[in-house]
Amino acid sequence: MNFITYFITLALAIAALFKFYYSPRRTCPVAVNYHFTRRCNKACGFCFHTATTSYMEQPSKAKRGLQLLKRAGMRKINFAGGEPFLYNKFLGEMIDFCKKELDLESVSVVTNGSLVKESFLEKHGSNIDILAVSCDSFDEATNIEIGRGSGDQVSQLYRIGSWCRKYGIKFKINTVVCRLNYEEDLNTHIDALQPFRWKCFQVLIVAGENDSSDTLRDGRKFTITDQEYQSFCARHNRQKSFVAESNLLMAKSYLILDEYMRFLDRDGRAPSGPILEVGVQNALESVYWDEIAFKDRGGIYDWSRKQDSCTRVIKELDW
Repeated sequence: MNFITYFITLALAIAALFKFYYSPRRTCPVAVNYHFTRRCNKACGFCFHTATTSYMEQPSKAKRGLQLLKRAGMRKINFAGGEPFLYNKFLGEMIDFCKKELDLESVSVVTNGSLVKESFLEKHGSNIDILAVSCDSFDEATNIEIGRGSGDQVSQLYRIGSWCRKYGIKFKINTVVCRLNYEEDLNTHIDALQPFRWKCFQVLIVAGENDSSDTLRDGRKFTITDQEYQSFCARHNRQKSFVAESNLLMAKSYLILDEYMRFLDRDGRAPSGPILEVGVQNALESVYWDEIAFKDRGGIYDWSRKQDSCTRVIKELDW
């Protein structure tokens, strides 16, 4: 190798190292919440993802988007709405695709529970790692006042819990702590239901969704102070499954993919372009996602049905 060739080779190696260490880090969308529909059969007064459109992506395009997310590093998908069980066929097809074809570590669904049937879980349950059911109170009158109740929400919750045990699905409960329930004591029912995870959110106001009388929902009358939220947490933190999620942790720590397969931004910016058009990385770069808050709120946990070596590695990831 002559003198000139040597220095050209050395310069190229230094440039490659510089690019590796100083180029912007690619964002890895480890866990994505896909709100594939905004339609819902309930009318929760504090809802922050309201039915402003009726659009839903075609199954073939949705699968292509999910493939792109998997290639970008997605390990967990959470199907949400709206109410995802309004579209059983689409939901079942996506669940099976994500587990069988994409081999994702975790496939979960968030639902109000009213439309969940055992026959669905019998058919698709082997591909569902987590089923999360929203329940804000064990007083039906309170649930009805919130807009989620139907008169039998509590009994349905117990049925779903038993079905999850039958089909090996991790049973999770989501509770929004708000003006109507922050003084309640839910310990007796949580003791009986024994969810593997009980996430308690402080009611959240999102601009353009539930922040005024001009939006479809006005959640301002449901808000509570940080001290009131902490009093609820102190009453229930003896529960091993209890996970507190205040506004500070929740607001910008979720990667939310909307019905157009765009990432939503909780920092005042417009949604990203659809990932099917602009790609996952370009979409991620146009919104703000707080990865530190994602870690702080326990965004990576025991999210698979079966605890294996892969899951243990994920739990140890340092973000």
